[in-house]
Amino acid sequence: MIQVNSAMPEGQLQQRKNGETIIHNTEELFANKKVVLFAVPGAFTPTCSETHLPGYVVLADEFKAKGVDAIICLSVNDAFVMNAWGEAQNAENIMMLADGDGSYTKALGLTMDTAAFGGIRSQRYALIIDNGTVSSVNVEAPKSFEVSKAEALLALL
Repeated sequence: MIQVNSAMPEGQLQQRKNGETIIHNTEELFANKKVVLFAVPGAFTPTCSETHLPGYVVLADEFKAKGVDAIICLSVNDAFVMNAWGEAQNAENIMMLADGDGSYTKALGLTMDTAAFGGIRSQRYALIIDNGTVSSVNVEAPKSFEVSKAEALLALL
């Protein structure tokens, strides 16, 4: 599992924007920026839609005021699903990124097998990344939602 002071792994993440699919190279995505990245097991799922993503949407301006350049929501879903979910949640200040095949989540060491629910998905977590280096790792215990919520991350900045 990714640790504090580790460099973020290289990889590619997808985003739908203005009707096009954008491929983000993670090296460029995290370079020379302070980024809060939070990951969810699945778009449109209850905790993710009712509290996790909405917390970041509501507090986006407070994150920016604390020097955060980008807030990223990541899930092992496709870019179309992440885009639709972001639109449904009014997440215009959040980058809704897809790890379609789960390869980036695997590189982070943060996968979980949800079996028939959806197969390999992401654990629920949040990272603070400074210029490509992890400064905070907050991984939730199974069926828990405390350390990765927006309020918890804001308190760490």
